[in-house]
Amino acid sequence: MERQLAVHYRDEHLVVVEKPGGLLAVPGRGPDKQDSVSARIRRLIPGCIEQPAVHRLDMDTSGLMVLALTRDAHRRLSWQFAERLVAKGYLALVQGVVAGNEGEIQLRFRLDPENRPYQIYDPAQGKLGISRWRQRAVISGKSLIEFTPLTGRTHQLRLHAAHPLGLGHPIVGDRLYGSGKPGDRLHLHAVWLQFCHPLTGQQLNFTSPAPFLP
Repeated sequence: MERQLAVHYRDEHLVVVEKPGGLLAVPGRGPDKQDSVSARIRRLIPGCIEQPAVHRLDMDTSGLMVLALTRDAHRRLSWQFAERLVAKGYLALVQGVVAGNEGEIQLRFRLDPENRPYQIYDPAQGKLGISRWRQRAVISGKSLIEFTPLTGRTHQLRLHAAHPLGLGHPIVGDRLYGSGKPGDRLHLHAVWLQFCHPLTGQQLNFTSPAPFLP
């Protein structure tokens, strides 16, 4: 039996849910990759459009995700994401103690077609990913980092944390860019989401505590 999604907000235009780690945001290829946040929302809400997701979280990442229930809401929310009008905040627990208190990371990276879905640093052909970060605390020899992504590249925060030109400290449990093993929890959670309601224009704010913190 699938675990029910926690719903933070719902009206006739959109729904905000908490995606658990290990669940796809949208269906993948193949019958074993059909379970996803989008698929569950379509089953939960009759009349929902075929593709309600307006943004994605990496499968291993948990936290807040907004989905549109109508085509008009999808178009308006997608525009907000494209214009970078949506504010997002993440918390990550990384291996070791990060030097410094805050900064901005700008790295160009792209998919490694020989090792999907791994992303590699490529200053010539890569797409620019930009993230701001701030160290919130040191917990048992690990740094708690608050990330604010300014772009939305695949695995952006994971690569920005792990790469020597970023923080140089992989996120705890990261099996792609760190020492995590299959089944480990990725300690990366979308804790904050802010956008304007696609029909009323009202500013909406949502928060979700990181499940890996006491």
